[in-house]
Amino acid sequence: MRYLITFSYDGTNFHGFESQPKYRTIENEINKVLKYINNNKSTKIVASGRTDKGVHAFAQTGHVDIDVEITPYKLKRAMNSLLPNDIHVINTEVVDKDFHARYMVKEKVYEYKLNMGEYNPIKRNYIYQFNKKLDVDLMNDAIKDFIGKHNFKSFTESKEKRENYEREIYDAYIDVQNDIVTFTFRGNGFIKYQIRNMVGLLIQIGLGKKDKNCVKEIIEKLDRSQGFRTAHPEGLYLVSVKY
Repeated sequence: MRYLITFSYDGTNFHGFESQPKYRTIENEINKVLKYINNNKSTKIVASGRTDKGVHAFAQTGHVDIDVEITPYKLKRAMNSLLPNDIHVINTEVVDKDFHARYMVKEKVYEYKLNMGEYNPIKRNYIYQFNKKLDVDLMNDAIKDFIGKHNFKSFTESKEKRENYEREIYDAYIDVQNDIVTFTFRGNGFIKYQIRNMVGLLIQIGLGKKDKNCVKEIIEKLDRSQGFRTAHPEGLYLVSVKY
């Protein structure tokens, strides 16, 4: 039977989502638990996407095939009793055999959080401690140019090679509360490092080091080497996935 699992995690002490030998990853931890539940027969979760080292998720999703008979409620309870305390299953449900957690995604929402105020050691693993003032109005003007369907090759990892760099961003905006800046991106999907690179460029605009009208020009160049840094991972959260 195929199940859709919705789960959250604190990415601080993981080497990213994707399974890697010799490293602690979210996928490794979940697959170990699923194998135990599946009468020690290997089965692997297929996530909606992968997050980088240090990135968090409020509601990641993935599907898995399990041979033993188990209700969604009991599967959730069993997983949470076995998983480490930095991963938590929020919901489990039975889905059709042809359901695919990655290929059937219609919308993802990410947030990125940055602190412009005093350094906060308590929040250092959850909010990027930038600790400098930014011109939020300039950034809010610039972020609108990300909205729409674009080739985002300029905003992926320089070594990343893929056939399709096109993604559509449905909405993008910035909110500020008590010196905490929250960047929100809603779209049909995102390439590796895309959001952190978009935030990195917006930071340069907020510092006055890049013109607020440069976003469209950089998108059109299809070239990552445009002089802006990738924002730190700890401020990034996968908020939701919709099918």
